[in-house]
Amino acid sequence: MKIQTKVCKEKILDSMEILLYDTKVLITRRTTMAFESLSEKLQNVFKNLRGKGRLTEADVKAALKEVKMALLEADVSFKVVRQFINSVTERAVGQDVLESLTPGQMVIKIVNEEMVKLMGSETTELKLLPGNEITIIMMAGLQGAGKTTATAKIAGKLKQKGRKPLLVACDIYRPAAIEQLQINGERQGVPVFSMGDKNKPVNIAKAAIEHAGKNGMNVVILDTAGRLHIDEDMMAELQEIKDSVPVSQTLLVVDAMTGQDAVNVATMFQEKIGIDGVVLTKMDSDTRGGAALSIKAVTDKPILYIGTGEKLSDLEQFYPDRMASRILGMGDVLTLIEKAEQALDIDKAQEMEKKLKKAQFGFDDYLESMNQMKKMGGFKDLLGMIPGVGNQLKDVDIDEKQMARVEAIILSMTPEERSNPDVLSPSRKKRIANGAGVDIAEVNRLVKQFEQSRKMMKQMSGMMGGKGKHGRFKLPF
Repeated sequence: MKIQTKVCKEKILDSMEILLYDTKVLITRRTTMAFESLSEKLQNVFKNLRGKGRLTEADVKAALKEVKMALLEADVSFKVVRQFINSVTERAVGQDVLESLTPGQMVIKIVNEEMVKLMGSETTELKLLPGNEITIIMMAGLQGAGKTTATAKIAGKLKQKGRKPLLVACDIYRPAAIEQLQINGERQGVPVFSMGDKNKPVNIAKAAIEHAGKNGMNVVILDTAGRLHIDEDMMAELQEIKDSVPVSQTLLVVDAMTGQDAVNVATMFQEKIGIDGVVLTKMDSDTRGGAALSIKAVTDKPILYIGTGEKLSDLEQFYPDRMASRILGMGDVLTLIEKAEQALDIDKAQEMEKKLKKAQFGFDDYLESMNQMKKMGGFKDLLGMIPGVGNQLKDVDIDEKQMARVEAIILSMTPEERSNPDVLSPSRKKRIANGAGVDIAEVNRLVKQFEQSRKMMKQMSGMMGGKGKHGRFKLPF
């Protein structure tokens, strides 16, 4: 059963605020995220614009000069930046904007719309043949871009949608490439076709397609070999595969951390063999983000997916409008809700809602809420999707490893202690600390925080049915 967006949007946001309060104990160290520097600089520019009641043409041009520098520092192509700034300027210095009651907001709206246009305007779906027809997807890319992992991630996505994918090990050169694909395929519950490293990749591809036809599989994903750099042998091998089997889609995997080099790689692959779309990996790293903002404009090929972590579930469909909102600090509620739809157990969520309303919850419920958050992804990334929270998290550091210690403390309690924390005496706390392998101060800190959370729940008992008296998304620390 899917959560209905209109009905549950407010509830999800409210629940995230509760979990934010619950997890303040985890905040201890710095984490990085894609576009962090760019987003911060752009938000500072827009903050200055909003602070002015009336804008002149000089104000707009000065602000856009700062935007230009921020984009260039993010490693966005110079030609793309120039075209982008020209488009924004042409619209932003018009009479309708400068004489508007909220000219700063109008400029931000224009920047957002032009940024969406820059990244592709519309979301592009992976094109799959209907029914039992076999869709053949060839994965390409340089070594180290995360191609094999991305291949398995896509197979997992397609399996969730009811497709029957087959992973094919065509990388016969890189040591352990076949084994890596087999391990990832097993974790995703997707079969892997391999003929070892003694056969030509084109022959492996042909045999895999025949195998898929005999076994009722309707998607074949070819994990081809990468190289440390683009060379003629690699391109010739990819072209031979395309000439020999009916490849439906050629997807290029590029590393977002390489910035403008990722755009250059995409351009070369497009010119040499032709590509249908791009998978951008390592978007959770401390990347400047230039690749995501440049690839579509330079190659005219869409970004289909972005890798947001090392887990096989960490792959998101690329939505230009949502990415623009994240970059500009506007949040990304739709992606947040989709993550909730995939991760939340509806029955448990309803049961938790009843307990929250009555403020009748114990450490087991506390642990369950943390597990739900873990399923949805990293805390900082998720909370950054909530409008207004991203800015407040700028200087907040979240240590997600602390979750393991919190879990150990709770699991060291007896069922009675977890359901009724009021029975926790000093001697019990000492026993729990020894069982969890932590200092008793950590146990006291967790218990104190839990008691504060319970008090907050009593004050917010009506929140799940509407808006509480508290200010939404004000951090409690």
